[in-house]
Amino acid sequence: MPGKTIDHAFTASSLTSAATDPTHAGTLSFMRRKFTKNLNGASTVVWGIPFDAATSNRPGARFGPQAIRRASAIFDNDPQYPFHRDLFEGMPTIDYGDCLLDYGNHWQTPAKIEKEARKILSRSDYLLTLGGDHFITWPLLKAHVAKHGPLALVQFDAHQDTWFDDGKRIDHGSFVARAVRDGLIDPDRSIQIGIRTHAPDDFGIKIIYGHDVEDMRAGDISSLIVNRTAGQPVYLTFDIDCLDPAFAPGTGTPVAGGPTSSKILSILRGLGQLDIRGSDVVEVAPAYDHADITAIAGATVAMYMLGLRAERLAKAR
Repeated sequence: MPGKTIDHAFTASSLTSAATDPTHAGTLSFMRRKFTKNLNGASTVVWGIPFDAATSNRPGARFGPQAIRRASAIFDNDPQYPFHRDLFEGMPTIDYGDCLLDYGNHWQTPAKIEKEARKILSRSDYLLTLGGDHFITWPLLKAHVAKHGPLALVQFDAHQDTWFDDGKRIDHGSFVARAVRDGLIDPDRSIQIGIRTHAPDDFGIKIIYGHDVEDMRAGDISSLIVNRTAGQPVYLTFDIDCLDPAFAPGTGTPVAGGPTSSKILSILRGLGQLDIRGSDVVEVAPAYDHADITAIAGATVAMYMLGLRAERLAKAR
């Protein structure tokens, strides 16, 4: 096998080099990107936050980053569908590994995540985070807003996450309420897709409910999202429980009646006009998964996030 290497996560010659690892072997970083804490030259960073102490139902999302990385091995060095390109050729990308958290001192977690996210964003242009439960989006938003200013939130989820919060709780169901309260996101430019539960307040955020997703065409939903954000910089957060449990059984709070993975990926594909400044994929809990169905869905959503960015960068050149 002349010209081929293995363990590209460690043997990569550059941050844009192509991997040749077999899909069934080699060190597992996200999409075989170089595994390093060195941010020099990286424009895009993938980072894991293995935290699930804020879950209200089934725990296990702390294993989400591992599962998503493992599932991403299916994306070998072929041009990535549907973007018709090597995503990393013009987008130097690293896997920064995971955030080190003290499982015995959860009150320290928000500041730790925010501090390290700020460090990453000070040396790079884009951060894709693998969770972890949805609480992690709160400190991530704070770090992104510190760099970019207030953002529009595009949230794929079965839950609104707008439950009451006193500013002290470690709770994955209240990060949106906190973000609105503290001026991190503009509710008049924010939108939630796939919601299949009710919360006390919507804070003026546009909601596309689960039955709406079922009835609407993917392209129409994409257009609605683009129009709602109206050119404002966006933070894109994807809770895997947005998908129906048939397509994402491995999650902490599954809700029946959700969309298919193909429908959601078609919606994501139509978001090329969004000015996405950061993103995350959360709530993958592999202990409840079957045959890596949920991990594959999570890895694919994350790949689409990178694909949208790579495509946007290519058009700007």
